[in-house]
Amino acid sequence: MKKIEAVIKPFKLDEVREALSEVGIAGLTVTEVKGFGRQKGHTELYRGAEYVVDFLPKIKVEVVVGDELAEQAVEAIVKAARTGKIGDGKIFVMPVEQVVRIRTGETDEAAI
Repeated sequence: MKKIEAVIKPFKLDEVREALSEVGIAGLTVTEVKGFGRQKGHTELYRGAEYVVDFLPKIKVEVVVGDELAEQAVEAIVKAARTGKIGDGKIFVMPVEQVVRIRTGETDEAAI
């Protein structure tokens, strides 16, 4: 099993969710996060004063999938989240040792 974490632009969330659904992924977790990468934030003008926005709003999407679906999920996220501009985000893929569904006690693949 793999855990896929994708940090994407907020306006791309619906497209990513739909792309994952088409691949057969039913559940995901979404978190509003802030951060920056190479773009190092940006400056904005507010009431005539310029200030630096260090942390940009992003969305973190997390899914756990079987090994056979991992590559398809990553490809779906890349295709749906890409704008071609700086700040499109990153995808992290990590191994998952164990999953337990709390309600039923099911484990591993059955618990996904």
